[in-house]
Amino acid sequence: MAVAGRLGLDLSRCWLHQESHRQGLKAQARRAETLAQLDTWEHLQALAGACQGPPVAPFTLVIELDAWNIRERDDWGQTQTRRQQGLKVERWHWVYMATVFRLDHRGQTAGGRALINARGYVATRLGLEALTAQLHREALQRGLGQAQQVLVIADGTVWIWNLVQDRFPNARQRLDLWHVEEHLWSVAHDLHGRGTPEARAWVEPLLQQVRDDQTTAVIASLAERKPRLQAAQQEKLQTQIEYFEHNTHRMAYKEIMAARVAVAEGTATPAQKQRAHEPLGSGAFESTCRQHQCRFKRTGQFWTPAGDEALMCLETFWRNDRWHELYPHAKPNLALN
Repeated sequence: MAVAGRLGLDLSRCWLHQESHRQGLKAQARRAETLAQLDTWEHLQALAGACQGPPVAPFTLVIELDAWNIRERDDWGQTQTRRQQGLKVERWHWVYMATVFRLDHRGQTAGGRALINARGYVATRLGLEALTAQLHREALQRGLGQAQQVLVIADGTVWIWNLVQDRFPNARQRLDLWHVEEHLWSVAHDLHGRGTPEARAWVEPLLQQVRDDQTTAVIASLAERKPRLQAAQQEKLQTQIEYFEHNTHRMAYKEIMAARVAVAEGTATPAQKQRAHEPLGSGAFESTCRQHQCRFKRTGQFWTPAGDEALMCLETFWRNDRWHELYPHAKPNLALN
């Protein structure tokens, strides 16, 4: 409304709500059309061919994904009745998101901040099946068929790696380094108290072992402490041990660290120069999730599945620079550039 006011337009909240929802439904219909290209082998091949373009140098396609909660008003007006009946009142539901970009499209600003100059986005409230199809489609659009290799970076959530195994079985998998360090700090706080010198002294050698790909030593250190703890602490520690055991093959960070040092010293090989640009974590995607949450998790804000999905779909078309697919008049005139 503020933007409309600056343009001299007097638009009511009701009208804006109705129109944004109508356009969101239009975006969903268009998205369904594009996803239909995945239904048959012929359409899939045609899609891959259309996205191929001219030959390019070998590149790595990076995929990052995660989920966050959105609050919806389920069973409107039935809260008290359902509670009286002993039924659970649901309020929070998962929104699944992902981003896709080529590694050679990732660089740095003059101040050294990571910058991605072209990437695709996926966001949906419709569940894992919907995310899987949308992500696969976006990955094809961003060059999945031409990529020399695929790198997936995420936290340790099981559904993520199941999805990766389903649609990107040959991808390299990397556990977000910062999530790994959070897990170790959580153990340190449980054992020695939050913010204490003892916690820092205990965890710092383990943090270094993680960066040196010595995950087995980390697991041994955790297991060594287990017999000396109370039952509740043992259970929590066992959960962390299993986290590291299940994700050991996703925790190869040393090669990237060494490549970055070689680049800084001017001794890097071409392969090391490429590897040095690989992100260790999914920070770029975490910021995208936070941007969406700032819009969809405002104080006192509730949604419906129809409302949030429509607006997220519309937002995704905008972020993916495909506004012209909804509004052909918005297609940039390259002849004027």
